[in-house]
Amino acid sequence: MSRPPLERMLFLHERMRAKRYPNCRFVAEHFEVSTRTIKRDVEFMVDRLGLPIDYDRRRYGFYYTRPVEQFPHVSLTEGELFSLLVAKKAIEQYRGSPFHQPLESAFSKISSQLGQQLGLIADRLDQAMSFHPFAPDASNPELFGSLYSAIHNHQVTKIGYRNLGQKTVKVRRIHPYHLACVDNRWYLIALDVEKAGIRNFLLPRIQTVEATDESFVIPKTFDIDQHLKGGFGIFQDGGDHHVSIRFDAWASELIQERVWHPSQVITPLAHGESRLELDVKSLIEIERWVLSWGDHATVEGPARLIESIRQKLATMAARYSPATEGTSARPGSGCG
Repeated sequence: MSRPPLERMLFLHERMRAKRYPNCRFVAEHFEVSTRTIKRDVEFMVDRLGLPIDYDRRRYGFYYTRPVEQFPHVSLTEGELFSLLVAKKAIEQYRGSPFHQPLESAFSKISSQLGQQLGLIADRLDQAMSFHPFAPDASNPELFGSLYSAIHNHQVTKIGYRNLGQKTVKVRRIHPYHLACVDNRWYLIALDVEKAGIRNFLLPRIQTVEATDESFVIPKTFDIDQHLKGGFGIFQDGGDHHVSIRFDAWASELIQERVWHPSQVITPLAHGESRLELDVKSLIEIERWVLSWGDHATVEGPARLIESIRQKLATMAARYSPATEGTSARPGSGCG
């Protein structure tokens, strides 16, 4: 879905006020809408808001024929104002990310045009709704910006990356394709030139970013939705796994309240139990998820997943057995 017309018109206003001569094509690409949509926005600004807009054929862009400092007051319905404030609340999901401050700034600019009515609804909304993101990544805004620039400009890039469990940082030569937030964590989707394959790089593990003068072309076959399709999270091992899990009566009600995966099929069983079946590309995250349900979940297949969980449970049982009580904890596992 495209962003609201008000945001597009404010974008046009700021560009024209700064004499940057925006045109329909540029703005349409920025907001990922059609040029016809932008033309309608400009017509609205002229006909309904009375703004002095003209087109400069030499600079191929729109401009103000006289100074305009403030964008005209826009009248919104209470429902539209409420929706805008819900979006403001959702900004909290990005706290700790490089998006948080720019989003706050953008909302302040928009809200300054909407008058006292917005404040009254905001007070009511503060009492009724909030967002509490769980453990967001502590991303580096400058690093994030460098990656976004490299993606936008199609620049071959060198990143210093530390794999999980390793202390050394290795330089990887990549073609950066996309930035994705999956399960509240940011990943860079990129072609690893040396390994000749698309990899998912977790942003907090990227130590350095160096864009080169060399450019690349993103293959037309690359589609982020297809790339992530089938995964239970971000991990993919190239396999196709049909997973079947039986949940007891207590967990079944919780399972049925959410969409865990696009392929899921939930079958009611006797005594209030249920079976969840889904097809995934990796067993790493589904294993962690199953373990989080404790004895409320029982994996019925595949055998590989059953065996992996059996081994982990055996290790955990040994760790917490009476024979190990009072022994020294492993380094780093205590509260010292």
